[in-house]
Amino acid sequence: LEFDLATTLVGQPLVRQQVMKGVREFLENPNPVKPLVMSFHGSTGTGKTYVSSMLIHYLFQSGLQSPYVHHFSPIVHFPHAEQIEQYKESLKRWIQGNLTNCGRSAFLFDEMDKMHPGLIDVIIPFLGPSWVVYGTNYRKAIFIFISNAGGEQINNVTLALWRARKDREEISLQDLEPAISKAVFENPQSGFWKSGIINEHLIDFVVPFLPLKHHHVKQCVVSELVQQGLEVRPGVVQEVADSIPYFPEEEKLFSSTGCKTVASRISFFF
Repeated sequence: LEFDLATTLVGQPLVRQQVMKGVREFLENPNPVKPLVMSFHGSTGTGKTYVSSMLIHYLFQSGLQSPYVHHFSPIVHFPHAEQIEQYKESLKRWIQGNLTNCGRSAFLFDEMDKMHPGLIDVIIPFLGPSWVVYGTNYRKAIFIFISNAGGEQINNVTLALWRARKDREEISLQDLEPAISKAVFENPQSGFWKSGIINEHLIDFVVPFLPLKHHHVKQCVVSELVQQGLEVRPGVVQEVADSIPYFPEEEKLFSSTGCKTVASRISFFF
């Protein structure tokens, strides 16, 4: 996992550092005091889904297909605001039942920015340091929250630091945490709004994904060409990277879509 994060995850030094720290400490502890809870934040195309998939791939034999990995999307699983009480009950039962089957289960909550506020709090009893909940020892479980919320604030801080001559690689978690906190945890539109998960400090690692620069996008293009078994031609790499929109308008510094549209753009050249 560490090798893959170092070689295939483009432009995210903070992510590598935080994820490896969290996973290593958690797995090396035979008796963790609570489940591992991580929250991934950043704009589209910066690697949040990629990293969560990679993590699951290394921890579970069948990866995302494993019966012990459970993936929730608010649009798919919790679409109707008027049914929130029903969703709370079924989510609690689902987690409880699956942790009874396997204490090493993993739960991924995608698009937390689209989650109905208040719904996620039903899982609070499963995230804390208690010994047993509902007759189940659940302290070896992993919970990952994924959200675009905070992405704009991370981009703004990264841009401000760049203008202040601070290298992107020098950005620390401390530089970003206040902006993420405000955007994610104090936003009425966020699934974490006024959440006990935040108030009780149940998230172990807040993981920020930085916006990607032009040379990062070129790395993504090369990786995608190799993956598709296509010839890596420098002209094509440059053209695909140039075809992606960048911001801000004047400097055109960061990719507006990260690496998300790279694969579809490559098809225009072959």
